[in-house]
Amino acid sequence: MDPSYPYWVRQLHSPPNPKSKSASQIQDPPGFTSSTTGKRAALAKQQARKPPTPEETDILKVKKSWEVALAPAKQLPMNAIMMYMSGNSLQIFSIMMVFMLFKNPVQSLLQINQAFARYETPRTRSKMWVVKAVYVLMNLVALALGIWKVNGMGLLPTTRSDWLAWETQREPRERAIFAF
Repeated sequence: MDPSYPYWVRQLHSPPNPKSKSASQIQDPPGFTSSTTGKRAALAKQQARKPPTPEETDILKVKKSWEVALAPAKQLPMNAIMMYMSGNSLQIFSIMMVFMLFKNPVQSLLQINQAFARYETPRTRSKMWVVKAVYVLMNLVALALGIWKVNGMGLLPTTRSDWLAWETQREPRERAIFAF
């Protein structure tokens, strides 16, 4: 090749130099071995993955159902912080936050069988009632958080003054009349 071409162009058109003996003495970096990489790939192709047994599938389904059952508990800290940050005044933002706090657990409680339908098999049915009970409990805790927020906003009738319409007027024992 003409020496007037830049060095990188000359390198592109010439094959790389074969490895010298001194280069082969350099160790591979940790985690890389060039001699076994091809063997591992060939071994992986030869060994087909065996299908899981029904027992393994059922164990996996129960584990996944526990993840679904504990999901409302994972949302509780976020919901509590959101309720604290929204304040106790009656504004559209705080009202919508409380509405969503009540809507999601009620909706989850109404659709409990659909939530666990894909994990329920005849063999896992005996274990699923505990998982469903935990799911119901976690949603009830979320509802309790909503009730706490509504009470903090002053919307729950928990004081005596909230029930004045049903109070009877007291009859005094004696009357004092001012006279000149």
